[in-house]
Amino acid sequence: MADWTEKYRPSTLSEVRGNDKARDELRKWAETWDDHREAAIVHGSPGVGKTSAAHALANDMNWPVMELNASDSRTADDIKRFAGRASQNQTLGGADGRQLLVVDEADNFHGNSDYGGSREVTRIVKEANQPMVLIANEFYDMSNSLRNACREIEFRDVSRRSIVPVLRDICRQEGIEYEDDALDEIASETSGDLRSAVNDLQALAERNQRLTVDDVVTGERDRTEGIFDFLDDVIKHNSAEEALYASYDVDETPDDLLNWVEDNVPKDYRGDELADAYGFLANADRWLGRVRATQDYSFWRYATDNVAAGVAAARRHDHGGWTRYGPPSYWSKLGRSKATRNRRDAIARKIAEKGGFSMGTARREVMPFLAEMTHHCKPRELTIRMTMVYDLDASDVSFVTGSGEDTNKVQGIVDEAQERRNDAVVDNAGGAFAQFESDGEAATDDEAAANGETTADDADDDGQRTLGGPAADPDDPSPADTDTETDETDDGQSGLDDWV
Repeated sequence: MADWTEKYRPSTLSEVRGNDKARDELRKWAETWDDHREAAIVHGSPGVGKTSAAHALANDMNWPVMELNASDSRTADDIKRFAGRASQNQTLGGADGRQLLVVDEADNFHGNSDYGGSREVTRIVKEANQPMVLIANEFYDMSNSLRNACREIEFRDVSRRSIVPVLRDICRQEGIEYEDDALDEIASETSGDLRSAVNDLQALAERNQRLTVDDVVTGERDRTEGIFDFLDDVIKHNSAEEALYASYDVDETPDDLLNWVEDNVPKDYRGDELADAYGFLANADRWLGRVRATQDYSFWRYATDNVAAGVAAARRHDHGGWTRYGPPSYWSKLGRSKATRNRRDAIARKIAEKGGFSMGTARREVMPFLAEMTHHCKPRELTIRMTMVYDLDASDVSFVTGSGEDTNKVQGIVDEAQERRNDAVVDNAGGAFAQFESDGEAATDDEAAANGETTADDADDDGQRTLGGPAADPDDPSPADTDTETDETDDGQSGLDDWV
């Protein structure tokens, strides 16, 4: 049987159920695209019709569609090859030479972890010569620069009263008998997810000749409930194969599944079975490390195999009863340490920019040595030089050295480092300030000459008077002459005579 979500996908925007305001905004965006030339971010919960609306819009505008899924193509090279080429294409056969580029799951770009995919799609969005629609579940998971470069259009959860007519229409076209209360129950349990409602209707119709309220037993789609059921299946009940199949129905990444299982499996497993379970989890972590290193997400399946099937296969005893499972403690630790990690990364960025290496190198190979060498700001001179070179403030120095940020010791080091930076600026400017002073003196002498006054140099040349001394008599050596000879001798000792 064909998938009803595809079979009954709306072909025009007028057929999109619910979200009338967002649908009208999307149409207006497309019709005025030549005026603003912005990309659009269509975001909202899964199953509310975002992708369907984008394709329906393309049909209305007579635009061919090129679709890219960010989960499959995450690197800058992928984006350049597909999205870049399509966004610049002016020779296609759509209306006015336009085509619609749809980037699905656009919130799956995560900056550096995607080797520049997020930056590249932001660049293309700003330079695109074709209309682009980015589909996202989590709007704020996207980078600020990408969000700011696009027009935001939010699709909200579809109301029950908008879902029921869709289900009723499908039943009539498929020749299915139903109770109105059964359709109401399906719409209520799917929590605004129209796609899930259609899937549930199809699943029920395949088993029953007539739909009644008693037949409507659909699965709860709350993620927290889903993951707890999965933990029960893996740790207590299912075989390795059944546990693996159960993992396919959980809306969690392999990284998150690993964290859930790792934190909760010790609550039931003991001894050798716990050791074996951790062995499989270690294998999963290696595969996830390979994913992070290569960006090849096909390795995810091997991580899931170890987390689900491996942990289930490690079970050697029956574990009945109820166990209080909880979210991974790793997440709460991340939350508590967020400020610390942000401070560490800010310092690492300063060190990396000064040293010309990566932030990772600064964190792993430079900061530990600096912390050890300047522990509690000792030696003081080295701490001052570190503060000066990397332009650290009081909170930075406190973090690296382990000293209190508000202490006089730390503040004194920061102040002295700032004074040395200021002195270094003046010293490095050298000749410019010297020339300025020389020009100033020359200007003073010129002004004096113009006014008919005698300058100090003129007085010396005329043999009349030295600065601050009595009149000179050429026949009678005076203290003034002795002073002059002493000055000349000092100049010789300073090395200026050799330089001349």
